[in-house]
Amino acid sequence: MQESLTHCTVLLNEAVYALAVQPDGHYIDATFGRGGHSQLILSQLSAQGRLTVFDKDPEAIAVAHAMAEQDPRLTVHHRGFADMGALMEEGVLAPHSIHGILMDLGVSSPQIDDPERGFSFRNDGPLDMRMDPTRGQSVADWLAEATVTQMAEVVREYGEERFAQQIAKAIDRRRQERGPVRTTAELAEVVAGAVKTREPGKDPATRTFQALRIFINAELEELQQALNASLPLLAEGGRLVVISFHSLEDRIVKQFIARHSKAAFDRRAPFAEPQPVALLSVGRTMPTPAEVAGNPRARSAVMRTAERTAQEVAA
Repeated sequence: MQESLTHCTVLLNEAVYALAVQPDGHYIDATFGRGGHSQLILSQLSAQGRLTVFDKDPEAIAVAHAMAEQDPRLTVHHRGFADMGALMEEGVLAPHSIHGILMDLGVSSPQIDDPERGFSFRNDGPLDMRMDPTRGQSVADWLAEATVTQMAEVVREYGEERFAQQIAKAIDRRRQERGPVRTTAELAEVVAGAVKTREPGKDPATRTFQALRIFINAELEELQQALNASLPLLAEGGRLVVISFHSLEDRIVKQFIARHSKAAFDRRAPFAEPQPVALLSVGRTMPTPAEVAGNPRARSAVMRTAERTAQEVAA
């Protein structure tokens, strides 16, 4: 990775403030990234406090391990944050033992800006987009074998792209005439030829690149699994803080909090007591104009906070 690549953590102070850090508590930074949130959390913990971090990116994990060598309060897992549930089943994390879980769903600036990772159409590089490039299938490999129907469904569903069918056909035509698309510049060129109109200031390839990244990393499925895993882990009063960067993510988080903020009735047993509320919504936070001006990648961020209730933990 190029040394010049840096990351500016979005909603840094707001997110850690929302966690309401207790000095002796145990917290999870479910998406370590380059450690901005983790460093601030650690600064507020006592010697007895603990922080557990997750990330799939080997470069992020290298940063986390370097921090852990200097700070015994930090535990590092080279795993996706959906594995929080698996670690609880394995006995590594105890139920109702975590005082706060933070999920920052954004792609880090070093990932976007490094052409070798293939996340961006602004710099040509291999069409990869895997959060963990040591595992799974790259976008280029998937596009080389996917059907037109499969490509159109992915671009439409995860990119909310109205020209999905035209884009899929253009990719298919390109690979039949000149071979599979292998680089970010090649894909951006194909998409630009298929998308005739676009919002002012937005590159025609933006939605397609978003869709393929989300799909190849199963981001929405992993988010849902991580949210489900958070409930049995959070202690009474523990905070769940999630920063989303597009509407698909935010919708999942919003619906999850709303669903668990209501008492559930079993229609099969109408006279039974309703299942107690599991979460209380604390609110929504947006970046300030000053932060957006200093870091344009913050402009689409939405942070939602919820608190674990006593009733459900005790049930």
